[in-house]
Amino acid sequence: MDALSAIEVQQLTHHYGRRRALDDVTFAVTAGEIFAFLGPNGGGKTTLFRILSTLVAPQTGRVVVLGSDVTSDTLRVRRALGVVFQSPSLDKKLTVRENLNHQAALYGIDKRGRRQKQDDLLTRLGLTDRANDIVETLSGGLQRRVELAKGMLHGPKLLLMDEPSTGLDPGARSDLWRYLRRLRDEESVTIVMTTHLLEEADRADRIAILHEGRLVAHDTPANLRSSVGGDSLTVQAHDPAALASAIADRFACGASVVDGVIRLDCADAASLVGPLWEAFPDQLIGLRLGHPTLEDVFIQRTGHRFWRDAGGVDRDIGRASARKSGTRERTRE
Repeated sequence: MDALSAIEVQQLTHHYGRRRALDDVTFAVTAGEIFAFLGPNGGGKTTLFRILSTLVAPQTGRVVVLGSDVTSDTLRVRRALGVVFQSPSLDKKLTVRENLNHQAALYGIDKRGRRQKQDDLLTRLGLTDRANDIVETLSGGLQRRVELAKGMLHGPKLLLMDEPSTGLDPGARSDLWRYLRRLRDEESVTIVMTTHLLEEADRADRIAILHEGRLVAHDTPANLRSSVGGDSLTVQAHDPAALASAIADRFACGASVVDGVIRLDCADAASLVGPLWEAFPDQLIGLRLGHPTLEDVFIQRTGHRFWRDAGGVDRDIGRASARKSGTRERTRE
């Protein structure tokens, strides 16, 4: 294993019956970075998280965590990991400190060192004045901080987090990210998370995008967005297929239909906004122009949008991220 790698995964494949949850996945996580696995439900994130956290043994391929093989040296990996699951693991009828005492006992932390470790974490996470509060009286954001304290109590150098922002409001989510960056910068903790939130993945140092068990992209958020090209222009139309063909012929610009929306692939998309309205006034419903987003990366690598419901209809949860990147929308009333 490379000395700079916290995790190395080679040709990992995993099946549930006939369904392939992971398909020949290979990647490495650099020590001291925040790394996010991004993908919609069913992409393979949960299976990968369960393998990395030693809950499920890999079927095919090799997984090395902090220098130890997860199959042959499972106990060593477990001792070195901090894990924060998506489902709450707190006993809500106990106080914050009682929850931490229970976690310390599980990790064999002696009583003399236990108190100091707890006090340090409670201070860093802003929980000192809530140490004796019953957990069920805390807000969702405060409970998530207690989960973090449990995961960090034994001083791991690798923290695994499954959908860390689940149930958190925007303020609590920002607080969580401030603490994660402190862990990375001040204590050199490697943080690996799964998420289905495009905006959250955009905050990570590097991203791996999973789709139907395959690793379709792997780089920094900035590099991934740059790989798409210039501004993105999407067009809503009454007859997308016919209009896409007409646009391609008239403007010598690549036009494809992705889940009922026309996407234009050209160097200066902004210059086409006016000409498109003039050329096809009766066929257009709306235009959306903006800098490339992670959803644009997903579309380029998979051929469809990030979120679709069971009937194949899009649910564009990336719209907030698009607005932040400077998207402008124009719709015919």
